Amino acid sequence: MSDPKVNLEKMMQVWNTPEPAVRERLVDEAMEHNVHFADPNHNISGRKAFLAMVHQVQRQIPGAQYAQNSAIDVQNNFCRYHWKIDREGQRIINGFDTVEVNDAGRIVKVIGFFGPLAPDS
Repeated sequence: MSDPKVNLEKMMQVWNTPEPAVRERLVDEAMEHNVHFADPNHNISGRKAFLAMVHQVQRQIPGAQYAQNSAIDVQNNFCRYHWKIDREGQRIINGFDTVEVNDAGRIVKVIGFFGPLAPDS
C-alpha cells in the first residue's frame, strides 16, 4: 500500500485553501471519485459534493485554520488522527477522523467526530 499520509495532508490543505482551482486539484489527487464523507453535520458522497461542503464551511467559519492535532496512525487500509480548528488564536473545536484508504493510498471514506469522548461512567 502506498503511504496514505500524503493524501491525508492534502485533504487537510483543502480546508485551508481559498482558491477553488487549488482545492479541486488537491481533492482530485487525494480522493477517489466516489469518496464518502460523514460527520455530525454532513453525509455526502463524491469529490464535487466534498468540494461544495468545504466551500460552504469556509463561508460559515471565515478565517478558520484546520490542522492535524496528533500523529497519523495507520493500520492496514485505515487511518486515524485528531484534528483541530482554530480562528484568531482561539480553539473552535477538536475532533477525530477515521479514514479508509485504498491500496494506492487514496481516500475512500472519512468518518469525522466532533469533540472528545466522554469518560465511561
